[in-house]
Amino acid sequence: MREADRRLLSAMRDCGTDPHVAAAARGLSWCGEHGAVWIAAGLLGAGADHDHRRAWLRGTALIGAAHLASMAVKLAVRRARPQLPALEPLVRTAGRHSFPSSHAASAAAAAVAFGALRPGGGNIAAPLAAAMCVSRLVAGVHYPTDVAAGALLGGLTAGLGAAWMTRPAAAPDGGAGSV
Repeated sequence: MREADRRLLSAMRDCGTDPHVAAAARGLSWCGEHGAVWIAAGLLGAGADHDHRRAWLRGTALIGAAHLASMAVKLAVRRARPQLPALEPLVRTAGRHSFPSSHAASAAAAAVAFGALRPGGGNIAAPLAAAMCVSRLVAGVHYPTDVAAGALLGGLTAGLGAAWMTRPAAAPDGGAGSV
C-alpha cells in the first residue's frame, strides 16, 4: 500500500510541473487553509439566506468541527509529510503532519453540509471540494491515503450532523422543534 501511495503521489505531483496546474494547486491550497474558503462560504450563505441562517451557521460549524477533528487525528497519528526526491512541494504547510488531510476534511464536510442545505449547493461545492482534494496531491504535501482519510472524516462529520443542521428552530414555547 505504501508503494502505491507513493507512486500515485509522484504521478500527481508531476502534474504540478505545468505552471497553470501549479498555480491552481497553490491557489486552492491557500484558500483552503484552515477551511477558510468553506467557512467564508457558509457565513456568506448565512448572511444572504435569512430564512435558513441557522442551518448555514450550523453547517459552517460542522465544517469547523471536521477541520478540528482532522487536526486532532494528525496530532495522534503524527505521519510525516511526503518527501519526493526530485520534486519539492509547491506550497508551504502549516504543520509537519500529513494524516489526515485537513483541507480534504473541511472540503468534504462543506460538500456534504451545503448539499444537505441546498441541492444546488452540493452541485457547486462537490466539484470544488474534489479539486481541493486533488490539489493536495499535485502540491506534493499529502499522500493519497491522507486525502482519502480526510475526505472520509469530513464527509462523516457533516453527514452525522446534517439532521442537526437542518432541524427547524425552536418554537417559542420550547415545544416541537426545540434545539
